[in-house]
Amino acid sequence: MLKNLGLKYLKTGLLGLTFTFTVAYRAGSQTVPVPDSTTGNQEETQGNPPQPTPDKLPESPQSDPPGNSAAQELDLSPEVIEGSPVLQRWLEEVPDVWQDIRHQPSFRTRLRFGYSQFPSNGQAAGVNVGVEDVFIGNSGLTVSGDYQASFNGERETFGVDLRYYLLPLGSYFNVAPMVGYRNLETDGYSTDGVNVGARLLLVLSRTGAADISFTQSFVSIGSSDEVGISKLSFGYAITPNLRLATDIEKQNSIENKDSRVGIGLEWMP
Repeated sequence: MLKNLGLKYLKTGLLGLTFTFTVAYRAGSQTVPVPDSTTGNQEETQGNPPQPTPDKLPESPQSDPPGNSAAQELDLSPEVIEGSPVLQRWLEEVPDVWQDIRHQPSFRTRLRFGYSQFPSNGQAAGVNVGVEDVFIGNSGLTVSGDYQASFNGERETFGVDLRYYLLPLGSYFNVAPMVGYRNLETDGYSTDGVNVGARLLLVLSRTGAADISFTQSFVSIGSSDEVGISKLSFGYAITPNLRLATDIEKQNSIENKDSRVGIGLEWMP
């Protein structure tokens, strides 16, 4: 009886030990789930859905060029602007008027060819050619030269002069001392030598459109052959590069007094 009771308790203990090991083994083989970080991100993303990104950023409005805005402010039609070079220049940039007066001459270089008549020589006809105010650099210094002759051979004059304009070249009035050489031949006398004097210029319209000038000079001044020359000239442009010019000249010497009237065309390059 005792033997049977001991075997019973032994079986019971072995069953309990086996159950304990089985539970422990199963508990150890199970893994603890690790939370996925993407899950939290997905939940946060679901809570705040992303805003759609536009394919292109909105373009900023382009500003009009200065000329267009200025034209709009003045309320001018394109036809008016295209027909006015001065207005186009002012719309692009306001010019420095003082610098224009200083450096842009109000008169231009001229090449002249015309007809001359000599009243003091029996209304003899002739020719006159010349060049006026060839500018030397950007200064007020110019070179001029001319030739005059009658067809009957009684009158002939030629010479070259340097002029220096004292006032800004863009002025409407100017004064130019002059010095050069001149040769004079008439039926009564002949002389040549240094020619000194001055020229007064009144510009009626800029860039050679219209002007009046008066020149007074003396050849061989202080000698017995001294000759005074007075000349009044007027020019008026008939095209942008062509002028109609007239001049009246008096030639005074001890021996005689001579005169000349001329008319011709002047080309302004």
